[in-house]
Amino acid sequence: MESTYKNSGVDIKAGEETVNRIKGLAKSTFNKNVLSGIGHFGAFYQIDLSQWKNPVLVSSVDGVGTKLKIAFALDKHDTIGQDLVNHCVNDIAVCGAIPQYFMDYMAFGKLNPEKAEQIIKGFSIACKENNVALIGGETAEMPGLYDETEYDISGTIVGLVEKDKIIDGKNVSYGDILIGFKSTGLHTNGYSLARKVLLEKFNLNDKPDLIKNSIGEELLQIHKSYLKLITKLNEKVSINAFSHITGGGIIGNTKRVVPDHLQIKIDWNSWEQLSIFKLIQEVGKISDDEMRNVFNLGIGLIAIVNKNDVDKVIEISKEVIEEGIIIGEIVK
Repeated sequence: MESTYKNSGVDIKAGEETVNRIKGLAKSTFNKNVLSGIGHFGAFYQIDLSQWKNPVLVSSVDGVGTKLKIAFALDKHDTIGQDLVNHCVNDIAVCGAIPQYFMDYMAFGKLNPEKAEQIIKGFSIACKENNVALIGGETAEMPGLYDETEYDISGTIVGLVEKDKIIDGKNVSYGDILIGFKSTGLHTNGYSLARKVLLEKFNLNDKPDLIKNSIGEELLQIHKSYLKLITKLNEKVSINAFSHITGGGIIGNTKRVVPDHLQIKIDWNSWEQLSIFKLIQEVGKISDDEMRNVFNLGIGLIAIVNKNDVDKVIEISKEVIEEGIIIGEIVK
């Protein structure tokens, strides 16, 4: 038999079909700054410099880790794209940046155009919600590297911030208060431990007493975007720092924006821990310290503010239907 690219595992026609399927989804996110359509070697995005005095580019790249394993098992692929966009958006929004555009990378063992379309659908939903343009990406087929039913995704976000409005934690001071905002679940971190613990005892369709949805539904809860909240707070009050709670938990992430001579004191009983975390800890017999090091435990974003601004921050948060919870303080 003649050796061809297709019988070695790469289907060019499937790639072309995928591009045709996703063109409309990507274009639905475009704004006036996007100069190119899908198909060029590079994507073009024009910055309206009349709106900026001293703009700084802020970028971040990420994946969704082994949360993908849950999507594979449930054959549900339309939400992990939202997870990825929202995760990336939060990572630059906490620096004060306004997200501009997003680019994706998808690598398949065997390219399934319908599956790829579902992933991109998730990207496009979140991009529109965050006012971000999905201006390009890469889809690769890698037989032998990935299982035929599996894939990996990553994304890159680029935003802009005025240089004098960068939020980097340099203003964090002794006595500042930590205000936490709720997560929707695990977001995109801690899945290797959660899967090991839960799937030894349950299957994804089980509904243990502690949780209201099935385990699969709980584990696929969409990583929340805090962009509206962060933007609203930045407009009305001076925030000393924000912390996006991802891998490493509340302390591990928040200490990035706290000067070395100061420490973080958390009241771990100040909010109701989400039931999915209670289930993981109970089933896995996991210590409090390990839970705090791995998971967000129900707090996805923290604002560090001057104690005189606490009431104002909590009131402003209500305008975007968010509940601000005092969860700790900065100590010496």
